[in-house]
Amino acid sequence: MNLEVLWTNFLKQIKEELSSLAFETWFSETKLYELKDGTATIIVPMSIYKTHLQDHYYDLIKKIFDNVTNNNYELVFLLQEEADEAKKKEKITSTLRTEDIPRKLNNYKTTNLKSEYTFSNYVVGNSNKFAHAAALSVAENPGKMYNPLFLYSNSGLGKTHLMHAIGNYIMDNSDKKVLYVTSEQFIQDFLGINKKAKNDNNFDEVDYFKNKYRNIDVLMIDDIQYFGNASKSQQEFFHTFNTLYSDSKQIIVSSDRSPDDLKLLADRLRTRFSWGLTVNIDPTDINLRKEILKRKIIAAKIDFPIPDDVIEYIASNVGSDVRHLEGAITRLIAYNTIMGSKKIDLNLAIDALKDLIGNGTYEQNDIQRIQKIVAEEFQISVEDIRSKKRSSNIAFPRQIAMYLCRCMTQESFPKIGMEFGGKDHSTVMHSVDKIENEIKVNKDLSKIVDKLKEQIN
Repeated sequence: MNLEVLWTNFLKQIKEELSSLAFETWFSETKLYELKDGTATIIVPMSIYKTHLQDHYYDLIKKIFDNVTNNNYELVFLLQEEADEAKKKEKITSTLRTEDIPRKLNNYKTTNLKSEYTFSNYVVGNSNKFAHAAALSVAENPGKMYNPLFLYSNSGLGKTHLMHAIGNYIMDNSDKKVLYVTSEQFIQDFLGINKKAKNDNNFDEVDYFKNKYRNIDVLMIDDIQYFGNASKSQQEFFHTFNTLYSDSKQIIVSSDRSPDDLKLLADRLRTRFSWGLTVNIDPTDINLRKEILKRKIIAAKIDFPIPDDVIEYIASNVGSDVRHLEGAITRLIAYNTIMGSKKIDLNLAIDALKDLIGNGTYEQNDIQRIQKIVAEEFQISVEDIRSKKRSSNIAFPRQIAMYLCRCMTQESFPKIGMEFGGKDHSTVMHSVDKIENEIKVNKDLSKIVDKLKEQIN
């Protein structure tokens, strides 16, 4: 089968389904690289094409391609160098005798790990330096250093990246069995046992579940906070935890809040999370955000540089969530490609991102928004609220803001304290308790708080 002829026929058909701009932008520079084992490998010119074609055109491409080939293929989008490297590795592997290939207990299918998340591409700054060091220590000495390791932070600050990096490091440097799952997957696996038990014996399912979660060396569970309303799953995880811990197997858990703030989890679980090391990942500062953006730009392999003032603009306006930073870069490059510009400058960046930044898609976090609303109500500045000033006209609004942050967001006491100029969590707790008690007896204060809540909502 002539791949070039096949792809030419495909392009003719898909061109009829698209506008000329869409076709020229996303398909004119593609080519068919290989058909093998039910997979069609398609070469694209830049990394952004992989995501865009996968997310927006996959079903259309597959429909037309299967029609052209009269077959059923899965589609893979790769850069030329990625495809060549994969081919090279395949040839090397095929020359080895079967008995010379070492037996691996792990693979990406059984471990659920993502190979792209490693320590080498994790950008380290002041806000995540301790978490990175702790994760690397665990990866180098699983079951011996910091067991369990409990990572917590807001979404998009790198918890999941670090967990996969630990798993990939262990997988590459040992024969230990690794498993990464979300709490949702654990719950679904456990519920599968109970469903089977209603209709038939479930001995096989129980054995499979225990083998999957207990016959391993490293267990990583992401977003443990979702165990909150699953009491039976909590109980099963408690027994799994005890079994692994007693056998010196490494346990790594992540959450969007500290163990003390996981009020819906059983006390005995929260206590065990504190046996090892608990690490908070703080929001990224602007310097770290700029470094992350630079790394993402390098990974995108674009043909022209992005100026420092553009990077500064994105880092200053998008916020601390790494996913938002990635999204901004993806949008900027796509906008530049579609508009046919030969360079990216600040004016183009402002135009490309105006809808995202302008309409609040990338607003500051909820704590900062509450601080702003309270500051306006009491005619003081946000800087005053975040400062160490103790005068009553500032300290009292600050306490109200802390109270509102606690009752209207899911942020932990340490996180709130950090957003208020690095206050200790006990200071936040005292402020919350004070306002909570005072609004019960002070009707004027209660009205002010209700008014502020309406504005926040």
